[in-house]
Parts: sequence; structure tokens; C-alpha cells
Amino acid sequence: MTAAIGIGVSRRKGLPGKRHGREWLEAQFRLSLIILAFVLSGGTLGFMVVEGWGFLDALYMTIITLSTVGFTEVHPLSSVGKVLSMGIIVTGVGSAGFAVGTIARITLEDRIRDAFGRRFMKAIEKLRDHYIVCGYGRMGRVICEELASRDVPFVVIEVGDDALEELEKESFLYLKGDATDDEDLIAAGIERAAGLISVVTEDTQNVFIVLTARGLNPKLNIVTRAATEENIKKLVRAGANKVVSPYFVGGHRIAQAVMRPTVLDFLETIVQNREMDLRLEEARVSPQSPLVGKTLVDSGLRKDFNIILFAVKGPTGSMIFNPSPDTEFKAGDTLVILGKTNDLEVFERIVKGT
Repeated sequence: MTAAIGIGVSRRKGLPGKRHGREWLEAQFRLSLIILAFVLSGGTLGFMVVEGWGFLDALYMTIITLSTVGFTEVHPLSSVGKVLSMGIIVTGVGSAGFAVGTIARITLEDRIRDAFGRRFMKAIEKLRDHYIVCGYGRMGRVICEELASRDVPFVVIEVGDDALEELEKESFLYLKGDATDDEDLIAAGIERAAGLISVVTEDTQNVFIVLTARGLNPKLNIVTRAATEENIKKLVRAGANKVVSPYFVGGHRIAQAVMRPTVLDFLETIVQNREMDLRLEEARVSPQSPLVGKTLVDSGLRKDFNIILFAVKGPTGSMIFNPSPDTEFKAGDTLVILGKTNDLEVFERIVKGT
């Protein structure tokens, strides 16, 4: 299941998220009704004043003129009355036609959206081991682009209309909703998800999202952002596995660019420059992997796979940097490795035992 799907849905209505085009149509429809009401009242009053007719005759004449049914005039028209009739036709008929056309278009779009909404809700229901991204601001946009570039399945939960429009342009699967709401997270498949990323602007919202998500899925890997350092501990207590402070990371990166520019350039080349076909990845050793029980020197990691091993993280969280040749691999170890894409894909199958 790829991350890019052509339309988003609103969970509460089962329909695609609201677009600005729909709002424009509704505004134009309201405007056309106002114009029609003005023409109807103005025409009725005009016939009463110009022709001296009663209210009912003037209203009837205005309506049959607007509807263009071709009935005979109630009374013979004067020259001024004919000019008034032409004015009603020019201003009113066009507005009436636009109003009818807008109603038809809105009705048709609702049916199409309903059909597509059901279809893409089914697409969300089929997601497994996916990621839920809460918030599509500046950070959320970068995260989604990175996930999509690696063909990692994900769904975005967002409420802002501007962000929803951007999501549609990028063809990312999304739900219009509130990530602090249990039902919205359940609709996004939180019980089947591999992880959740909360990057909404306010720390208080991130805390609520983390608390709600952790309650719905105790095993979920949750990563969130914190705007202030004092909120990092709160988010960890709420259930986040990892809390990232953009300001701390940004400041640290700027300092490294000054003090260790070559090191930073190397890391950025690995992480961001896909043209070199180098990737820094992590791979978890499964119990079925033939690597279990083997040492680094016996694994052929460098010779057979052309991969560099930077570190080994044990199941308990202990980290071994630059492991020695006699380091033995165990089930549950996470390997931090560097290599070319094709070599990594082959090695990852060995690590997983597939």
C-alpha cells in the first residue's frame, strides 16, 4: 500500500475533505439567490409603479418573465413596461440559471464525494503497520515527503482547510479531523499502526494527542515535537517514545556547521543526497535471521554485503559503538548500518530472515 492516494476523507461525514472550490460554489449560490430576490421584489414593485397593477398581477408577471414560460402578459405592457421586462430577463434569467446549475453541481459533487469517500475509507481500513502523522505544517510536510519517498504507508490527520488543500495537491492520504479525538485516531487505524508522529504547533495539543494515542495502542511508537525544553519531560510522561525539540536540534546543527563543517556535510550527504545512493539505516535482527549467534567477523557484513556497521543497540537499549570483530549478534539487536540501497535491501532480508 503506497502512501500517495488521490483524495482525502472527512471521517464524520465519510466524504472527502472540504475544498475551497466547494466554498466558492456555495458563496456564488447564495449571491445568485440574493440577486434573484432583488430582481423578484424589484420587478414586482416596478410593474406596480409603472403599470399601476395590483401586487398579485405584478408578482405573477415578474415570475412568468423570470421563468420564460411564454404565457401571455396579464395586461398589455407600455413601452416602459417592456423595458422593465427586458431588464428582468437579462438580470434574472441568468441568475436563475446559474443558481439551478450550481445546485446541480453541488448535488453531483456530493454524490461523487460520497462514492470516493467510501472508497478511500476502505483504503485506510486496509492499512497495516503504517504511520499516523498529526499536523501538516512545515514539519509535517517534510515528514510526509520523506515517508512518501521511502514508500512508507501513512495517513495524515489535519483540520485546517489550507493544509487539506496542500495534501490534495500532493495526493497524500488524509483524514479531516481532530487527532485528540479517539474516534479520529481509530478511523486512521491507530490499532494497526506502527507509529504516530505528532507535530501540531501547540505543545498542549501534542500532550493530549500522545495521551490519547498511548491509551488506544500501548505498543505504539510515538514521536512528537516540543516547542519548549520544559515540555519534553511532560511529553515523555504522557507516553512519547521520543521527543524532538526543533529549536534545540536547529541550534545544535548550526553550532556543528561552524565547529565541524566537514562532519556535518558528510551526514547531510548521507541523509539528504539521494544521488549518491548512500543510506544510513537501521535493521532489527529477527529470531529467524541466520545472523543470530554469529560474530561480526563471521557475518561477512563488509565482504559479502559491502555494508559498514556503525553501532549495535541491544534489546535493553544498550549501545555498542564501532563494535569489535568478535561482537555476537542476538535476536532483537538493532544494527545501525551504512551502504548502498541495493546492498541494504539484500542485507535487510537476511536480517529479517526472509
